[in-house]
Amino acid sequence: MQDKYVLPLVDISLLNSTNLDDRMQVAQALDQACKEVGFLYLKGDQFQPALFAQLCDIAKHYFAQDDALKMQNYIGKSVNHSGYVPIGEEQFSSNSYDLKESYDVNYDYQGSALNYPLLGPTQWPDDPAFKRHVSQYYQHLKAIGHQLFRCFALALEQKEDFFDMHIQHAPSQLRLIHYPYNPQATDAEGIGAHTDYECFTLLLPTAPGLQVLTKQGEWIDIPLLENTLVMNIGDMMEILSNGKYLATKHRVKKVQQERYSFPLFFSCDYDYVIQPINTNEPPKYAPLAGGEHLFNQTAQTFHYLKQRVASGELVLKNAVPLYSFGLTESNMEYTP
Repeated sequence: MQDKYVLPLVDISLLNSTNLDDRMQVAQALDQACKEVGFLYLKGDQFQPALFAQLCDIAKHYFAQDDALKMQNYIGKSVNHSGYVPIGEEQFSSNSYDLKESYDVNYDYQGSALNYPLLGPTQWPDDPAFKRHVSQYYQHLKAIGHQLFRCFALALEQKEDFFDMHIQHAPSQLRLIHYPYNPQATDAEGIGAHTDYECFTLLLPTAPGLQVLTKQGEWIDIPLLENTLVMNIGDMMEILSNGKYLATKHRVKKVQQERYSFPLFFSCDYDYVIQPINTNEPPKYAPLAGGEHLFNQTAQTFHYLKQRVASGELVLKNAVPLYSFGLTESNMEYTP
């Protein structure tokens, strides 16, 4: 029953403390929440609600523009998978797509040229206010994400700075997603269900609609909770934790109301090899090239990349199928 499931709420304020015991307290709470559910709410003194509000306002302004203007920055024109994503571009299954559009923003790497398809200068629209507010939000959450990487290191019994050297130029992506008002919306079970490919995600939603698949195999609604972010575990953290934390399948119900959603997906550096980090137990996962996995999964969901694969212009190496991580029949906990 829905009433049985209430996501954990973890206060990360003490990650600002200079006292290791305080930070360990947060790490223990994070560890417990990620073991139990893999989805949770975060609150903290670090949050700047004014930046959250600015991001919502700028997104509403951007998506209200004509499609032709938005398509000037179509994601297929970029060299590092950034830009406008029209409705129908992204598909997790061949027979359906979510009614949504988005603008995808990458790390905006300005260093020397690298042969990494997800790392490079972001394609920005010709709107200085958009770039300013979106960049401010990105940097704000990036700082919080780096605190959380340190927290995960403690939770996984590593030195607190374990991840520091592996998140210097991570291709972590922010998506500004718009679900337009749709009076004909009729929901279908499982449409759009997926796990996130990266380590973890920090999500700012503006309306209900998000659902999570529990270990009992039941879809549950995730209500809004004021002044919080929603956090979930992704594929890479499932591997890093050697299955201690599972990537959690989730979806967005097809609802009539207009809604916005702002996930920032935190990954490690492109060339960092993702593998279990606790060497005291047998590894349950083979090593995975992090950036390669991230791009391969992306190329299996975006139309413009699928076309390049089909034509032979793009060849994916070591790609695993979508839905290769997270809950399966073997790790669900069915109850009578």
